[in-house]
Parts: sequence; structure tokens; C-alpha cells
Amino acid sequence: MSDVRNPIKLVSVNCCVCDRDDAVKIGHGYDFEYFSCPDEFNVNHCKECGNVYLNPRPDISEFKRIYPSNYHSLDFSEKSYGLVHKIRSRLEANRLLRYCKGIPDDGKILDVGCGDGFHLKLLKEFGKPTWTLEGVDLDSRVVEIASKNGFIIHHGTIENLDLEQEQYDLVYTIQTIEHVAQPDEVFRAIFRILKPGGRLVIVTDNTDSLDFTYFKERYWGGYHFPRHWNLFNRTSLTRLAHKTGFEVSALTTIVSPVNWVYSIHNLLVDKKAPQLLIDQFTLKSSISLTIFTLLDIVLQKFGRGALLNAYFTKPH
Repeated sequence: MSDVRNPIKLVSVNCCVCDRDDAVKIGHGYDFEYFSCPDEFNVNHCKECGNVYLNPRPDISEFKRIYPSNYHSLDFSEKSYGLVHKIRSRLEANRLLRYCKGIPDDGKILDVGCGDGFHLKLLKEFGKPTWTLEGVDLDSRVVEIASKNGFIIHHGTIENLDLEQEQYDLVYTIQTIEHVAQPDEVFRAIFRILKPGGRLVIVTDNTDSLDFTYFKERYWGGYHFPRHWNLFNRTSLTRLAHKTGFEVSALTTIVSPVNWVYSIHNLLVDKKAPQLLIDQFTLKSSISLTIFTLLDIVLQKFGRGALLNAYFTKPH
């Protein structure tokens, strides 16, 4: 087991949208959540396209270290998260059914970055029983968990898997694209396996949000140091879609309290606040999550919700 006191291996990168290397540093911080390593990470902003990205970022060989065994997506269950799990399940189920509107009875749906199968389980429960539901994930730990629930899970990255071309009606990536090294290659791989007219639905953090504006220098929860490598706004995500062949059908914002909650969590951790106070700002903190949900509902009305929600279409 690696010693969390030892620095991790890092690699330098260019902007994944426009490939420039002259971005400016706008923020820095540590792994305030899991303390997986002692490194301080720099956040750069590309002035050409608006992409925000970690540079240098962890090498892919550090995957299991920066996603430790207690990482939340390895076990987002009702037993572990209680009321928060129940509320999120209802919200996500409604969103998923909207994403699936118009999918035929024999449709094929793929979840890229499926984690423990949380969204697949919701589709199995509330969607059409005739849909074929599959997932992709790089982490062997969650592949095992999701496979036990009866789903077909492809172990690896979407860009390296040899999946049949033009077979899926819908591919979605929910809070996934920000974790990958080359989002453009991920989009190209998804484009290849979608049927003509098929949809790619994306949910990812929004760098045009008010929480980003307030906390971007160090504490913004959307940085999720060092696990979020590329972060987008409407402009950069649209540009990436066009670069990879997609048409943008819709690009809106949706409500999420998580980045607000974790921005305050990170500030409190850095200031060495009492642990009892820090614990009020986590994924298990129903009170703080409720308060910031109400705030983000208001902000979403002005197009500044915490998350981007994009619908991309593969042209016929």
C-alpha cells in the first residue's frame, strides 16, 4: 500500500479542447476530502476556449491511490447514505427517464463511468423492462459490484474497448467526463458506437456557476482534487462537441448542492476547524445539502445552476 505522505507521479498536459499550452493558473489546492497524497495541485484556465484543467495532473498509474477504498462511488447505498440516498434516487430517476424519452422498446443504453451501477439500477426499476442496459468503468472494484446486480459491465475505458459500431440509442455520462484524461477521445469513441440520430447525455460541473466564482482560487468543491482533470462551461463543452462531430441539441444547467457543500467543507478542513463542524458539510449532511439545494434552485432559474446538462446528437 502506498504511503499517503509520498508525492504521486504527475504528468504535464495541454488543453484537451484546443491543445494550447498557454493557460493561466487560477487556483490551487490539496485533496481536502480523502487526503490521498500530500501534493498541491494547480488549476489552469485556457483563455482560448474556457476549459479549466489540472496541470500537472496525476499519472493514470496512480488511479487506485487517488480513488481509495472508501471513495463514495464504490458504495453509494441507502445503508451508507440513508435519507440522502433516498432523495437523490428519486431525483436521478426522474432525470434519467427524461434522458430516455423516445428510446424504442428494444433500445440499448450505455452508462459510461457507471460506478457501482447506481443509475443502471434506477433505469432497471423505473424504465422499460425491454431496454438493454450496459455500463463501462475502469475500476475493477465497481465493475465487480455492478456485475453482481445482473448488468453487462465492460471493464476498461470507452476509448480502448472494442465495442460494436452504431449499436446504442443512448449513451450517458453522469459526473464522469471531468474525471477522464482525454474527453475528446471519449466523445469520439461514443460517437462511433452510437446509432445515427443517437444521443449522448452529459452531466458535469459548471465553471460558470456562482460557487465557482466565489471559491475558484482554492476551495471550489468541483475541483475534487486531484480527481477532476477537465472542467467545462457552455462555451468549452459546445466547442468540444463540435470538434468530435456532435450536434448540440440542448445545453442547460441543473441543480446540485454538492459543490457548495464541499467548497465550505474544503475551507473548514484547510482552516483546521473542529471535525464536528466539518462533518456538517459532506455527502451525508442532509441539512446543508437541503439548504444549498434551495439556493441552487434560485440560481438555476438564471442559468447558473451548479451542473451542466448537455444533449448531443450524432447526425443521421
